[in-house]
Amino acid sequence: MLTIRGVSKYIGKRELLRDVSFHVHTGERIGLIGSNGSGKSTLFQILLGQVEADKGTVSRTKNLRLGFLPQESVPSAQKTVLSRATDVHEEAEGLKHELHAVQLRMEAGGDEQELVCLAEKYARVLERLEHLVGYDLDARAAKVLEGLGFKTSQFDKPVSELSGGWVMRLELGRLLLSEPDLLLLDEPTNHLDLESLVWLEDYLINSPSAFILVSHDRAFLNRVVSRIIEIEQGDLAEFAGNYDFFIEEKAKRQEIQLATYKNQQDRIRQIERFIEKNRYDKKTAAQAQSRIKMLDKIDRVEAPVVESEINFIFPTPARTGRRVIELRNIAKSYGSNKVYAGMDLIVERGDKIAFLGPNGAGKSTLLKLLAGVIEPDAGERVTGHHTAIGYYAQHQWEQLRPDTTVLDEGLSVSGDLTQSQLRGLLGAFLFEGDDVLKRTTVLSGGEKARLVLCKILLQRPNFLLLDEPTNHLDISSRIVLEKALCDFPGTICFISHDRRFINMVANKVLVAGSGGVEVFPGNYEDFQSIWKTRIETDLTGDAPKSKNGENGSVEKARPDRKRIEAELRNELYRTKKPVQDLIDETERRLDASHAELDRIKDRLADPDTYKNGKLAQEIQARYRELQSEIAGLTLQWEQTTERIEQIEENFRREKQDLAI
Repeated sequence: MLTIRGVSKYIGKRELLRDVSFHVHTGERIGLIGSNGSGKSTLFQILLGQVEADKGTVSRTKNLRLGFLPQESVPSAQKTVLSRATDVHEEAEGLKHELHAVQLRMEAGGDEQELVCLAEKYARVLERLEHLVGYDLDARAAKVLEGLGFKTSQFDKPVSELSGGWVMRLELGRLLLSEPDLLLLDEPTNHLDLESLVWLEDYLINSPSAFILVSHDRAFLNRVVSRIIEIEQGDLAEFAGNYDFFIEEKAKRQEIQLATYKNQQDRIRQIERFIEKNRYDKKTAAQAQSRIKMLDKIDRVEAPVVESEINFIFPTPARTGRRVIELRNIAKSYGSNKVYAGMDLIVERGDKIAFLGPNGAGKSTLLKLLAGVIEPDAGERVTGHHTAIGYYAQHQWEQLRPDTTVLDEGLSVSGDLTQSQLRGLLGAFLFEGDDVLKRTTVLSGGEKARLVLCKILLQRPNFLLLDEPTNHLDISSRIVLEKALCDFPGTICFISHDRRFINMVANKVLVAGSGGVEVFPGNYEDFQSIWKTRIETDLTGDAPKSKNGENGSVEKARPDRKRIEAELRNELYRTKKPVQDLIDETERRLDASHAELDRIKDRLADPDTYKNGKLAQEIQARYRELQSEIAGLTLQWEQTTERIEQIEENFRREKQDLAI
């Protein structure tokens, strides 16, 4: 279908692609990977003919139909969602012209073999045209749009009313409907929720089209591709398998390359020593000259490439109370759209909670409520003792000041860090040397995401709220972020559609929808294999079927279980409330005592305090009283929180017994 031979491309003096060659065959499923800026999008532009290669050729089979999904698109604002999805007029007209040309050639006559070939081509083009504009086009479009998350009520909505993310979903749906011979997909999962992403996986697996896709989602690559092409520092390498196979095979290749490189270097050093020792001796000079020629002819093996990675560790934050934050009886609506009604949520120290749910379920709204960015219509938000929030919004990097540099942005939140310490931290986020003097307006999406994450780190939070933190990060950066978040000693709530990322980081899963939330222990895989099945069983009222097809007995009917659960929750609230009130009061007294202690420390550090000996003694006495008071309050707080923990543990055991 497509042949790329010896393609090279320079950006300024930098060789972005170096002598790249590969083939694409019918039905192939290829993942194109590489770090941000490695040349993936440029290669797509060369394949599409939008950019000329500086060297090499790109050959396509005749009448090859290419479909391309860019990272951004601006379709006609005059059309509705459905009419845009079914807008295949241009291709249909091309097929009609092709059909007419084939018909004319058939009417002109020719030998029997030529006429058979023309007849076969006519049948293929006619079948394609009928499929493209067939009577079921609207039905197929509706199925694709629903799979990508659109509701039927949105089909007649003008495209102009869609956000950028929904426009990209629409363009993806339109592209899938056109079923080209070869799809070029640049980050197709960026604007999808998990449900739509899984639907797209299934669609691509069953699609007749070949495709090359750029993605940093490892689970997605593992499921849909059977070949990996990696671009690394201008060179291209191919691997016959999915992403996990690529990782394993690349490690083996690098190990072999490193051993070969070391052996060759040892041999080169031996030859160089011989030359140095013998080149000025008349008896051995000829041999030395022979070794010099040998060195010139050696085909040098390069050392394996090790690309720079983000490398950072979150500093240990201040310890929070057991209860980091609580939402009580929260209601939130946008116009007539009721997102939450009577919603309760407690986030505890050490929780790492992944928010799941389809687009529109309220995940980002919940994150904003927790961050205090938006206020609820009803209910209250209560932050725990010493809770310090770091909030990463999905498009927060758009709020970077355009007239500042990377270093300026870092300095704005660096506190007591020296400039050399700040530069060191920025370097860990790959802003090295003169990169720190770059204006934020010229940074790529990945660079902006890294800068905002770095700024959050500098603020030393103990409660992280992250909305799609992996968007715009390449795979190696995601892996390092995963490790940092796994090691983070504080508390995290986050939204992500990267299943590998969720599985690595989360210890709880929160499912949003129907005006409320429900929290389950475990990661995404646990939720899919254990809890989701139970939820679906509850919703249908059907127990899982045994091997003989009969429904298993249900020990407690769903209505009874729900009623008992409600009674348990009410009892839990009644038991916890006086204990929680005591904790809240203790925390208020602790905060007041710490604030007074800080003021006294400042006075004791002031030389003027000691001019009045009696006053100095009184201040020192009060300092000792406060230390004793804080120690007593802290002990009381710890004992009371242990009581809360025991009450909640009893509730969990009773609820677990109920579910068995």
